[in-house]
Amino acid sequence: MLALLQGIQTGLLLCIMLGPIFFALIQAGVERGMRAGLMVGLGIWISDLIFILAVFFGASYLVAVTEWSGFKATFGAIGGVILIGFGVGMMLTKSPPLPAINETRSEIDARTYVGLWIKGFLINTINPFTFFFWLSAMSMVMLGDDYSTNSATLFFVGVMATIIITDTLKVALAKFIRRYMTNGHIHILRLVSGGALVVFGIVLMVKVFLL
Repeated sequence: MLALLQGIQTGLLLCIMLGPIFFALIQAGVERGMRAGLMVGLGIWISDLIFILAVFFGASYLVAVTEWSGFKATFGAIGGVILIGFGVGMMLTKSPPLPAINETRSEIDARTYVGLWIKGFLINTINPFTFFFWLSAMSMVMLGDDYSTNSATLFFVGVMATIIITDTLKVALAKFIRRYMTNGHIHILRLVSGGALVVFGIVLMVKVFLL
């Protein structure tokens, strides 16, 4: 039970961090609604699940990969370019107009949902922080005095459950805020969110190449 509580605490720590994931969730939730925001979240959660399975069953192999001298530079460069690309694209494209008060929002087609899923998946996957977080989390569990397969499972269940719940609450909050926003506000949010992704991409590349 202690492992589950530790997982919940770790998940809560992650949820209060303002990173590219936060801006991607809020932007999708405000512009396109609850289902669109959750589709971005689904991409993020599946990415996390893949990382968890990777560190759970192949931690020793992953450690060997991280010891490659070019790992951080390569991973950071690719991640930085993708984040900057998402950010620039977000700032240069127009957001869908908000419906009038007596209108309902038109349905989003399947391709848009797939695109939102891919966006969430890539933003989370190409961030080296995600990789090292799950690797360090697994190391922390393995070094615990009561380490066992069951305790590790409870830990990761606690983390993932907390992430899913808090991300869903963020999207719900974004949808609630949307009713008080105008098209001008949405445009500003898109510029802020896109600019944040560009900044995160630049910072990521600076860290891996200069620091």
